[in-house]
Amino acid sequence: MSAYEANPQNYVVYGPDTNCTLALCPAEASVYQYRPSLAVNTLFLVIFGLALIIHALLGLKYRTWAFATAMVLGCVTEVIGYGGRIFLWQNPFSFDGFLMQIICITLGPAFFSAAIYLTLSRIIIYLGPEHARFSPKLYYWIFIPCDILSLVVQSIGGALSSVSSGGSKTAVDVAIAGLSFQVFTLVIFIALATEYAFRYSKAVGPGSKLPARFKIFVLFLSAAIILILIRCAYRIDELKDGYGGSLIHDQGLFIGLEGVMIILACYSLMISHPGPIFGWPGAAKDDIESNKETGDVEPKKEDGGFEYQKDTDEIEFRREDGAFKSKQDAGDIEPKKETADIAIFSEGAKDSD
Repeated sequence: MSAYEANPQNYVVYGPDTNCTLALCPAEASVYQYRPSLAVNTLFLVIFGLALIIHALLGLKYRTWAFATAMVLGCVTEVIGYGGRIFLWQNPFSFDGFLMQIICITLGPAFFSAAIYLTLSRIIIYLGPEHARFSPKLYYWIFIPCDILSLVVQSIGGALSSVSSGGSKTAVDVAIAGLSFQVFTLVIFIALATEYAFRYSKAVGPGSKLPARFKIFVLFLSAAIILILIRCAYRIDELKDGYGGSLIHDQGLFIGLEGVMIILACYSLMISHPGPIFGWPGAAKDDIESNKETGDVEPKKEDGGFEYQKDTDEIEFRREDGAFKSKQDAGDIEPKKETADIAIFSEGAKDSD
C-alpha cells in the first residue's frame, strides 16, 4: 500500500509542514509505512550508550586517542539515530525524528570503519614493517581520507533525501555512492591486510607463533570488518529503489541487517581494542624495537649500547658483560654482582699498577 493510498484525505505526511499524527493518519501513510518498535530501538539506544562509555574508558586507560575518538563519535551518532526512531514510534510522521535517524544511523558505521583503518599500520609495526609493501604511515593517508570522503558524500545524500520523500533520484544516487565508496574502501583495506599477512607468513615461516591475545585481536577485528560490509551491502540494496522500494519498508530486515550487525561490530571492536596490544601503558616492552618505524623508539645500536623509549623517558645502558644498567628517570645505577664486575675491577687494578 502506498502512502497516498493510505492517506485518502491528502494530509501532509512528510516534511517540515507535516500535519499528520497517528490520530489522523495510519502508520502505513508514513515514509517507512510502519511504526518503529519502541522496545527494539530503546534496547539499541541503551546498548550503544553502554558501548560509548566503555570505549571512552578504554581510550582513557590506554591513551588510544584516535581510535577512541572514532568509536565514541560512532556510538554518539548511533544513540542519536535510535533516539530519532523512538520519536518515530511516538509519531511516525515526525520530520525531526526522521532526519535524526536517517542521517545519524547512516553515518555511524563510517566512524567505526575509521577506527578499523587506524589499526592496520599498528599491526604492521607490531609484526615488522620490513614485510609491508608500503610504509605503515602511508596506510593512514590512504584510508582515513577515503573514509572522510565517504562520510561527506553520505552526509550530502542524507541532506538531499531529507528534503524529499524519496522522490529525488539524485539524493538516492548520492547516498548510494557514499555507501558504495565505503564498501570499496573496506575491500581495498581487506586486500592490503591479507596481502601483508601473506608476506609476513612467507617471511617468518610456519614455525613462528603469535601471542594468543594478538590472534583474538585479529579475529574480532576481522569479524567487525565483515559485519560492517554486510550492513553496507544491505543499505545499498535498500536504497536502490529510493523510499518506494520494498526493503526500506521491512522493519525486520532493518533491525537484523542494520542494528544487529553494527552492534556486533561495535562490541567486536571492544574485544579487539588496540590498547592491550599496542597502546600505552599496555604495550609489551618486548615490542619496543618494532615501534621504531613511528619514531617512538630509536633503533638499537648494533653493539648493544642503548635503546630509548620516548613514552617513558627511559634509557637503558647495557654493557655486553652485564656490568651495569642505568635508568634516566630514576638517575640511578644498579650494579649487578656478577663475575663480570670482578673482571672489570681486576683489569682496572692492573692498569693502575
